[in-house]
Amino acid sequence: MIQNYLKIAWRSLLKNKSTFAINVVGLATCLIIMLFVVDELTYDSQHEKRDRIERIVLKAQIGEEIINEGGIPAPFAAALERDFPEVEAATRTYTSLGEPKITYQNEARRNGAFAFIDPNFFQVFTVEFIQGDETTALTSPNQLVLTESQAKGYFGSEDPLGKTLEIEGVNFYGNGGYAENDGLYTVTGVIADFPDNSHFNFDHLGSMGSNKDAVNQSYIGGSYHTYVLLKEGTNTEAFQAKLAPFVKKYMGEQLATALRQSYEEFEAMGNYVNLFTEPLSDVHFSEAKAASIGGGGTGNRSTVYMFGAIALFMLLIACINFMNLSTASASKRVKEIGMRKVLGSEKRQLVFQFLSEAFIASAIAVLLGLAVFVIALPFFNQLADKSFTVSQVINIKFGAGLVFLTLLVGLLAGLYPAFFMSSFKPLLALKNRFTSSASKGVRGGLVTFQFAVSVILIMGTLVVGYQMHFIQSKDVGYEREQIIVLRDAGRLGNNLDAFKTELKSDSRVASVTTSAFVPAGSTDQNGTTVDTKHEPIQVIRTKVYNIDEDYIPTLGMTMVQGRNFSQEYGSEEKSVIVNETAIKAFALDKNPVGQTLRASTDGDGNRENLEIIGVVKDFHALSLREPIEPLIMRYSPYYGLIIKTQSEDVAGLISSMKTQWDSFDSGETFEYAFLDELYNETYIKETHMNTLLRAFALLTIFVACLGLFGLVTFTAEQRFKEIGIRKTLGSSVPQIVALLSKDFLKLIAISFLVAFPLGYYLMNLWLQDFEYRVNIEWWVYAVAGLATIVVAFLTISFRSIKAALMNPVKSLRSE
Repeated sequence: MIQNYLKIAWRSLLKNKSTFAINVVGLATCLIIMLFVVDELTYDSQHEKRDRIERIVLKAQIGEEIINEGGIPAPFAAALERDFPEVEAATRTYTSLGEPKITYQNEARRNGAFAFIDPNFFQVFTVEFIQGDETTALTSPNQLVLTESQAKGYFGSEDPLGKTLEIEGVNFYGNGGYAENDGLYTVTGVIADFPDNSHFNFDHLGSMGSNKDAVNQSYIGGSYHTYVLLKEGTNTEAFQAKLAPFVKKYMGEQLATALRQSYEEFEAMGNYVNLFTEPLSDVHFSEAKAASIGGGGTGNRSTVYMFGAIALFMLLIACINFMNLSTASASKRVKEIGMRKVLGSEKRQLVFQFLSEAFIASAIAVLLGLAVFVIALPFFNQLADKSFTVSQVINIKFGAGLVFLTLLVGLLAGLYPAFFMSSFKPLLALKNRFTSSASKGVRGGLVTFQFAVSVILIMGTLVVGYQMHFIQSKDVGYEREQIIVLRDAGRLGNNLDAFKTELKSDSRVASVTTSAFVPAGSTDQNGTTVDTKHEPIQVIRTKVYNIDEDYIPTLGMTMVQGRNFSQEYGSEEKSVIVNETAIKAFALDKNPVGQTLRASTDGDGNRENLEIIGVVKDFHALSLREPIEPLIMRYSPYYGLIIKTQSEDVAGLISSMKTQWDSFDSGETFEYAFLDELYNETYIKETHMNTLLRAFALLTIFVACLGLFGLVTFTAEQRFKEIGIRKTLGSSVPQIVALLSKDFLKLIAISFLVAFPLGYYLMNLWLQDFEYRVNIEWWVYAVAGLATIVVAFLTISFRSIKAALMNPVKSLRSE
């Protein structure tokens, strides 16, 4: 019996090879997308206590500014442990900006992120220790734990424990002043590399006791990513409710001093500052700004859900094609079913037969889909910026998932056809007179669903492409072309000025500015608080750019009032340039040049007077996802170099720059980037999404059209004699094509009623991530609808014309 079912299933597949092949591709696509979705949704799932781990984030509103930070001041961790019995442990991480210089046996290298870690980090998070003792590895200053790959890179097959590395570049200005943390670090442990789907991407873990800023007691500054391990049974909402008075207790006095008003006055003006809990599973998708590497917030939940929906739709469309073609082709098997019933087959046996065929077809499709999946995986990695490997993916869980997928597809694809075809009346079946308006209605509904999905994907592709074009073409307030960024030129140390002088003497260089503040890509961050001219006085947290007199002309920014920095005016230490947004935010006069700003110098409420000498036109720093913020520019050039070129020989210029760099024999690698590339990399996830959406939209509508082609073919066969009669009575080919097309085109038009509002809702939801975004114009609907109708009509016409051109004699001759 089973052998018979196998033969019948195999013959059925051979009759519909093209349909089956496309469905295999659809299943492979479903597997790949679901791999991406599962990977994104299982970030940080390797930690055994993950259900009890919460990250503490800071949210505030000060005036019109909304603050949402992933890092909080350093002393909060100890205070949380001290004040809340439900907190089993609190631990912190602080990541150094950039890659530090690490020297071993006179060989220096920069390859990996460095983070300061509290010693109890390994008791909160599940980390595999390969060497060393996790309880003592980071308890003393200048201790260092390395990931396995880093340990092998430094020491090869040698035992790394007890070895000493010299680390430079982990100093920074913290809230407690300048933290000088460079020095010799002793390796006390080796851990397994963090998995790719972990928001921790540290390579070197230094003891927090090495970080001199970690002990400062300022509650209004600092960016330490802080996690709490709650005790079993703790109600997170109840714990959250206790944080507001806790924040006031520790932050209130210091905040009042810094803002020069009482905490009660601060709140009475509609402001607030509070800490909030964030489940570990949400950190990857967090909207809180991550001030350092390993801070999370790199995922987009809407994108993940969108691709999850696409995977589900691809699976459903493959099943729908199978169902449609099975029920539509039932007329060919009517006599077979009637004969089986006459010979004694019961309904349950027929149901079992057709379900068996569906499961066998599903198993073959899944296996072939797996082969396509393996072949396509490298291409998907490139598009989605992932690093999946076949050995990493194919495991017991994956195998169990394939078995489940096989059963699910077989059930979805075979359930309706099995009960539909087993319900045929034997007498009518043997006379080949069975018809079913119900099955026709179901097929119509499924066609509508298929094309609704296709239209939504086309709309998504158009909107994402439109937004990306807007990003590329928008005037961001500075020039991006022919700008070279040497973000880490400061690694030359005392030779930086000499290098800059040599660059300025090159005829291919238009100008050079010294600054580590870049409006796109990796950049330094600095800020202060400024007293506004409001009554009563309000304090606004403000970005600060440290630049020189060449910064604004090098980047092609526009001065709208006043002047630029200039050495002709002597010391510019107390002079500032503000952007246009700052004028409104600080409640300044329309012409603020010559006015004085009061800005903080520290967290203790001390202030300094700064004179406004100019206003620069607003420019977008970093991303169009965020609004332009108030900004002040101060004269304080350091570390980085930004070069504007004026020659087409950019390759030759870069070669000369490298030669000059190497001549200083600093031991540092020459690294550069183009500003336009850094700008584009800011939107790399959207670029990947746009590419994937295009591919999936094309594949989805192709699969849908294949199913439509099959249905038109069966319709033409069922109306074979009718077409012959109509041709004999004088109907033309266009009339026959219209006859076969109109019902299907009506269904596609109906699909627009579902697709247009749902597509608008989903894409409008995605656009909310951008402060500056396009509107979904009328042409998006027109192009999506017209494209769908044209493709569908071509699909229908291809088969309809063939039917209309057939000789009517063949259809009218007696059976």
